[in-house]
Amino acid sequence: MKKAKKIFSFLDLFAGAGGLSEGFIRAGYEPVAHVEYDTNACLTLKTRMAYYYLKDNKQEEVYYAYLKKEITREDFYVHIPSEIINSVINEKISEQNLNRIYTQIDAVLTLKEIKEIDFIIGGPPCQAFSLVGRKRNEAKKKTDERIGLYKLYIKFLKKYKPKVFVFENVLGIKSFEGGKLFPVIKTELAKAGYKIEDIVLNASKFGVLQNRKRVFILGYRDDINMRLGEIHEVKHNYKVFDILNDLPEAQIFPEDGIVHYIKKASEYLEKFDIRNGLDFTTQHITRKNNDNDKEIYRIARKLWHDKKIRLNYTDLPEKLINHHNTKAFLDRFKVVADDLPSAHTLVAHISKDGHYYIHPFSKEIRSLTVREAARIQSFPDNYFFEGSRTSAFTQIGNAVPPLMAMKIAETLKVK
Repeated sequence: MKKAKKIFSFLDLFAGAGGLSEGFIRAGYEPVAHVEYDTNACLTLKTRMAYYYLKDNKQEEVYYAYLKKEITREDFYVHIPSEIINSVINEKISEQNLNRIYTQIDAVLTLKEIKEIDFIIGGPPCQAFSLVGRKRNEAKKKTDERIGLYKLYIKFLKKYKPKVFVFENVLGIKSFEGGKLFPVIKTELAKAGYKIEDIVLNASKFGVLQNRKRVFILGYRDDINMRLGEIHEVKHNYKVFDILNDLPEAQIFPEDGIVHYIKKASEYLEKFDIRNGLDFTTQHITRKNNDNDKEIYRIARKLWHDKKIRLNYTDLPEKLINHHNTKAFLDRFKVVADDLPSAHTLVAHISKDGHYYIHPFSKEIRSLTVREAARIQSFPDNYFFEGSRTSAFTQIGNAVPPLMAMKIAETLKVK
């Protein structure tokens, strides 16, 4: 008789909207719980966990009724067991909250009849380590509690002793404090009882149509004979165009942005399960731009398409320049290049304005929609981001691309 494959369980800390978790679930792992401070991100996680429960029980029509606003959230939750909803823990990870979070996780373990946590995944908020965030917060550096959150991550390792952990962050963590902090973090993680390795990965190598580098620290419990090994790259000839051309012209309203596709799915959308076999998607909504911004968008797009030159803000006609800062961030207006295999990095600043993510098609003088941004991050079209449009953009910009996460999870799973 063939031995059944073990399903690994995992706990997701600083879970955000669940990009890392989504990749692990798609690779066959079972989520125990997610811990996240942002309320909207927690609602997003609850919605996604509800989707998987309904999918496993062949009740997906309930999920799609919710997406189409045919039923309320309260009516939606009626169909979902409480242990699924309660497995998303809306708490700030702090010294004061640790025991309360442990209690909630332990309760979920009992309800789900899970004996141990095999993996802990997630990474503390990265803004303190990013190069841009570092410049903005230089004066607050000594009081920025985010810098020390790795110490709380270690406390979860000591409490639950997972076989493996996956700690994710921005590339800037390696150079923070002149490169002095990163070795300290690795040393402290090792002291918790783990063999450590770190690796820098670019999402563009794993099917994500985006140039996005991230640092991963991986730890293997001292009694586990394991290493990550080689993560095989995904070779392809797809372009960013392949994730944009099947969507209709974007709407500013209504807020749900429910639309039907205007073309068959591209090979990319099919191969990487972005379209999900549905005939509709949600959140294809964008901002309203003023005439000044629209004119700049036209200039930026023409420069890129005609000459492959990025717009320098100070080269604009004087009448269009309304930002006081003309010394830094001169590439603040940037077209998403649909003719390249990867878009430039999508970050949470897209929640502030869309100038850095101008749509490349000439018929649409606008920035990206929530759904287009989600696709660039490799989220499937049936992934719903709760909260306002601004919150959805923030959740997407902060996320780990699910396809990237899935490749890591698949590689670890076979070890």
